[in-house]
Amino acid sequence: MKGTLLIRTAVAATATAAVLSGTALPAAGASNDAAQARQATAAYQDSSVITGDAAWGQLYDRDGITCIDNPAGGMGIHFVNPARIGDAQETASAPEAVIYEPQANGDLRLVALEYVVTKQAWEEAGHTAPPRLFEQDFELVRAGNRYGLPDFYELHAWIWRHNPTGMNEDWNPRVSCSRG
Repeated sequence: MKGTLLIRTAVAATATAAVLSGTALPAAGASNDAAQARQATAAYQDSSVITGDAAWGQLYDRDGITCIDNPAGGMGIHFVNPARIGDAQETASAPEAVIYEPQANGDLRLVALEYVVTKQAWEEAGHTAPPRLFEQDFELVRAGNRYGLPDFYELHAWIWRHNPTGMNEDWNPRVSCSRG
């Protein structure tokens, strides 16, 4: 896998624990996936849990940018588990990326999860249709992307910060990299 993953060595403070307020629940059919994802990632509300775990590294794009932003909204700072990206198992309780929004006081606020698998690994496992969670097909991102990765499938899940454009949209207009 190409792309640079580095473990962030310091975080000014931990994320706020009261992130559940204002988080909309997904459609009924996807609620089981959302419940599993929330339960499995609740401990990551404290960002020191992920920054202190050697299995996770902070994602940098090809230009060294760590907080992914766009005029359509933000994504935030991604922490990635490379071992999970290389497998062809997609389950709501085991995201490949955990995403934080930087806060003005230096804290990191858990906002979303991202599910990622390389197209090659997915197809080598015998799959012919895209991966699917939260009643949504993953999006195919082609090589030549900002991360320097080969073709991969991805799906965001805004389970910790409501996204008015949809729980599985890439960009959240309520998330910004300029708060930090």
